[in-house]
Formats: sequence, structure tokens, C-alpha cells
Amino acid sequence: MFSRFIEPSQKVLKNLAFQTVQNFSRTLTTNNTYDAIVIGAGSIGLQQQWNSKKQDCVHLRFSQHGKKNTDLISNGKREATCSQCIREVDEEALKSLIPYQRSFGMEIGFVDADRVKQLVPGINTDSLRGGIWSPNDGSASPLLSALAFYRYAKELGADFHFKEEAQEILKDSHGKVSGVKTEKSTFHAPIVIDAAGAYSTKLMKSLRLQVPVTPDSHEAGITEPTEHFFSPMVVDMRPSTGSKNYYFYQNSHGQIVFCITPDPVIPGTDREETSVFLPQVSKRMISILPRLQNVRVRRTWRGLYPMTPDGNPLLGWNRNLPGLFTATGMCGQGFMLGPGYAKTIRNSITNNLDDNDKTILKFVDPHRSFADQKKEVFK
Repeated sequence: MFSRFIEPSQKVLKNLAFQTVQNFSRTLTTNNTYDAIVIGAGSIGLQQQWNSKKQDCVHLRFSQHGKKNTDLISNGKREATCSQCIREVDEEALKSLIPYQRSFGMEIGFVDADRVKQLVPGINTDSLRGGIWSPNDGSASPLLSALAFYRYAKELGADFHFKEEAQEILKDSHGKVSGVKTEKSTFHAPIVIDAAGAYSTKLMKSLRLQVPVTPDSHEAGITEPTEHFFSPMVVDMRPSTGSKNYYFYQNSHGQIVFCITPDPVIPGTDREETSVFLPQVSKRMISILPRLQNVRVRRTWRGLYPMTPDGNPLLGWNRNLPGLFTATGMCGQGFMLGPGYAKTIRNSITNNLDDNDKTILKFVDPHRSFADQKKEVFK
């Protein structure tokens, strides 16, 4: 799949961050008492600030659970994209999605091998059937965006506590949420939002509640800067030994960012990079774009995907504990889904749901049955 790289300016990111938190209350609380507490400062926890103060009714306090609670895996998602097709089965599957994608106004279509060669000069054309090209996709840096959300939230009154693990969600005598106990202090609120991502399962054990989230590790890397020679993010859908699909793109600084989907999955919360990843992904990248062979890798890192049984997020009120809102299990898509889900979370806690919110919440209900749901194509 291919698409043109469009990266927003700092001004755009700044305006976006301001819009997301402009309704956040400036009113500060005392005695560690808040209207709501969000556990997690990752792609969902930070962006929840967008609409957190609708009609001056919600004050949020963000607490980071564990050492790190972000599942950000690369430094720019999601740019113009091109999924190349070598296998007929991939071509048919990708083409089948085009009408649905176009129904939402996306400019997307199938292009032949000659067009792919123009989009990605030097690409290996052996057995290349073509690709899905989406020229108007965009890109934003999760790192810069997170910093922007944080800064504007602070200006508008949000209270952050980093490196302070949330150890227990507290209940009152009526069995309702009453706050959060951390390793340093106790905070009070009638609403707690679980945005702990890969650490949600551990957190819920304090309540003897089960949340169907299983974290697994994904690795990524970035090269030294080079002169720009291709624009799309290239996605190779073919499975290979030890991996499924992988992708890479050239960012605005000329660096190549790359990631791979391991197969089988690597469960757990280990964030230490391995000696397996780089030889594995390099071999695949060079085979498809040989001119990458002399580009030097600057660093690699490892992040976590909080996965659910059907590959879709968990979003909604917990039926077993009044006051607990689940917003976790983003399956590696939290940065893209965060802005929309933040609005739905706000509307949920302010009891102001619209029809779109209700449709979303039904689909990602944390209490849904996973036995009869099909996974998304290419999930």
C-alpha cells in the first residue's frame, strides 16, 4: 500500500493540541480530590484531554502506570501509504476493501506495477502485481503530539504525576469507585478511566477483575538521514519466516523508519530490543528496495501492543464496578484512534452520547463476546 507523505507543521500540531484541550477546566482541586482520574499518559490517556471539560464538568488527573505506558512504535504515523501486491490473494483482499474505504471519502485505488515503480524508485518489480495507493494520507509524530498535548493540558489545569505507579483502584462502602492509590499517595475521584494499555491486566488484578488484554512486543528502527528518494510508506503484506507484514517510510528528515509484525507473537512486557530484529527486517527491506543496503541504522527500540482477542479496542463502562471506565486494548492503533475515542469517552462521562458514540461503544464494548467476532482483514 502506498501513499504520499504529508507531514504537518509545528503550527498545525500546536493548533491541534490546543483544540483537543481547549475545554479543559482551569479549576484546580485540593486535598488530592478530582472529578476524574485517568491512569495512563499514552496515546489514549493524553488525548482524552481533548474534550475533557465539556460544560465545565470534568477535571482530570493523569497518572502514569508502571515505568512507561505508551505503545508508540515509530516516530511518525500515518503517512501516504502503498501496500504492494505480489500475491494474488493480497491483491484480491485489498481490492475488496476499496469500495468501503471510498464510501468514507478516501482517495484510494489500485495502481499497476509501473505506477508503483514511479512512486518508489528502485523497488524490486519481480512478480509485482501492483499496489493500493492512498495519496492523501497524512502523518504526525506521536512524540511531538504527545508533548504538545501535555503542554497545553498543563496550561489549562491538568495535573500530571509521572513515574508514579497506580497500584490500586479504590472502592467506597457502596462498591463504587472512590479513587486511586499509587506508590506515593492516594487520590480521590468518583470516576477512574483505565488507559493503562499493556498494563491494564495487572492493574485490574487489584480489583479481582479480568480485562482481555495481552501485551506483546514489537520492534522498530530508524536510519541515518539520507537524501529523499521516495515518498510513500511501503507496506509488504507477505508473510515470511518469523514475521508477517512489515512497513517502512522516509520521514521529513530523510531517515528511514521501519517496523515488522512478528510471527509468532512475542507476549509480555519486555521492552529490551533484541539481536534478532535488525537482521530479520533488513533482509526483507533490502530484498524489496535494494538501494537501502548501504544506509546505516542509527538505533532500534521495542514497544508494546496491548492486544485483545479480536484485535479491536475495549471502550466503555465496567458493568461490575460503577465509576470505572475502560479505555484500553488499542492493539497498536491508539495514536490514530485516540482523538475520536477521547470525544466518545467525554460524552460517556458527561452523559451526552450521540448516535455515533453509541455505535462505537456497541462495537468496542469491553463486555462483548469474542467467540463470534471475526478479525479485521490484515489485522
